[in-house]
This record gives sequence, C-alpha cells and structure tokens, in this order.
Amino acid sequence: MTNAIETDAFLAHPPAKVWRALTVPDLLASWLMPNDFRAEVGHRFTFRTDPVPAQGFDGIVHCEVLALEAPRLLRISWVAGGIDTTVTWRLVPEGAGTRLFLAHDGFDEDDPGQQATWRVLGGGWRGHLVRRLEETLAALT
Repeated sequence: MTNAIETDAFLAHPPAKVWRALTVPDLLASWLMPNDFRAEVGHRFTFRTDPVPAQGFDGIVHCEVLALEAPRLLRISWVAGGIDTTVTWRLVPEGAGTRLFLAHDGFDEDDPGQQATWRVLGGGWRGHLVRRLEETLAALT
C-alpha cells in the first residue's frame, strides 16, 4: 500500500500567475529549490538542496515532467533518498484567485524510512513552502 500527501491552498492570484511560479525556473527556485526545469513533457531535471546523509539523501531530487496542461496541471516524477514518487499540482480558478491542489503520491506505508520522508515532506508542502510560494507570488507584477 502507498501513502500520499494531499493538500490545497487558496492563493489570491490568478491561475496564470501561479502557473508562472510553478514553471519558470527562477521563480520555482525562489520558493522550492534551485533547478534546471523546463516546461516540456519528457524533460528530465533536478532540484538541489542540502544533503541529509543520515536519511540517505544526497541533496538531489531527480525529476521528469510527466504531464503539462497550461495553466491547470503539472505532474512530475520525484526520485530521491530511496523514494520514487509523483508530485501533481492542479490549479483551479476560484473567484479572483486560484485553488492550488497538490498530491505527492507513492510513499510505501510499510517502509519506515519512506514514512519518515512522507512526514517531513508533508510538513513542508503544507507549511513553509506555501508561505514561500505566496511571497513569490506577491513579489510578481
């Protein structure tokens, strides 16, 4: 069986602006991690952050763009530190803003290491990353 992180947040910005923050590499880096992302299905890229050797994480997240439907859906693979998962962002217009849904799927619920990663990433997706995304969006014109 697998576990997923699922969250949603209302962002007081139009979908096109949120889409930019998800798909323009420098903007994506400002709230998530430095990357070599390209908005192109099949593009393989990496996110880079601080290693956590005790968790078997070298600081590199290997990704591939799996689906891209501007400005409403972005799905990527997310492989790092012993996990092989998928992250999906869905953007839904809501009033003058956007409801951003996130699903990070594929954590093995029988693997203690993956469950520890699930807890850490879940806190990030629900907490400081949403705040950082909001800050990035607020700075955009």
